[in-house]
Amino acid sequence: MPSDLKPFEQLPFSQVPETPRIPHPYFEAAQRKVAVRSAHFGNVEVHVSVFGEGPPLLLLHGLMTASYSFRYLLEPLGRHFTLYLPDLIGAGRSDKPRTSYGPDDLARSVGEVMRELGIWGAPAIGNSMGGYLLMRLALQDPSAMSRLVNLHSPGIPTARTYALSAVSAIPPIMEGVLSVLVGSNAERWVHRNVHYYDETLKSREEHREYAAALMSEGGIAAFSRHLSDTLGVTEMRRFEDKLGKLDRFPIPLLLVYVKQDKMVPPVVGERLAKLIPDARIEWLERASHFAHVDAPEDFLRVALPFLTAP
Repeated sequence: MPSDLKPFEQLPFSQVPETPRIPHPYFEAAQRKVAVRSAHFGNVEVHVSVFGEGPPLLLLHGLMTASYSFRYLLEPLGRHFTLYLPDLIGAGRSDKPRTSYGPDDLARSVGEVMRELGIWGAPAIGNSMGGYLLMRLALQDPSAMSRLVNLHSPGIPTARTYALSAVSAIPPIMEGVLSVLVGSNAERWVHRNVHYYDETLKSREEHREYAAALMSEGGIAAFSRHLSDTLGVTEMRRFEDKLGKLDRFPIPLLLVYVKQDKMVPPVVGERLAKLIPDARIEWLERASHFAHVDAPEDFLRVALPFLTAP
């Protein structure tokens, strides 16, 4: 990280480089469109990137991002696993049906994608909302995954999620507000709302990848539903209550949290660790909510031994 730039200090939008200063192989991955018959979402096409060799490993992104967010894990993880990186329904290059996006329905759709890909029972990494959904999928059916690395997911109500739920309580209104805020320059919106410990990792390439979903048909509506439905406080309360009644989590679980996260308060990790005493928790320094982007070596140091354990 350049010495003249403070942690989380954003570059002016005009100074963001066209291409990433650290190269990656994301666009070399095989790109697939997978037809899925979803119990809730109907017949949808899900975009999946595939990379590497070996047994399968699922990588699931979070809110407002896409499978592109795992670009710096492809090479190191691809030496051990065949990586499957779907774009969530409502995000990235996947379909964006106009319907509700409750967390259990969206989690179930991830399982439907896994079955279609033939990777049911594989280990998984989930970042942010992706980790939250995979925890819910494991509670629905423990056979869905062999083990899970949850990288800084939400799931426990905080003051911020209460405020978010209040703002997004009426999805059509939230959709209208987002349409105004995102406006005609979704790339600037992405730049303002994705935060890294080292902001020089941003590029216009990344802006375009994340902004494309917002500018596509149904993109703003789906993003609004992710906020109001998937990350709603009522469902998080139920999730917290369910965790509190468990003797143990149904699959091996590694919680990875960052002490300086600007998006999900670290207290969420602390509370999850107390609710799930059999889960292991690891804390990272000098990283962001997207530690797989700005601290991939530190993340892999704790995640890879867990994923490859017998």
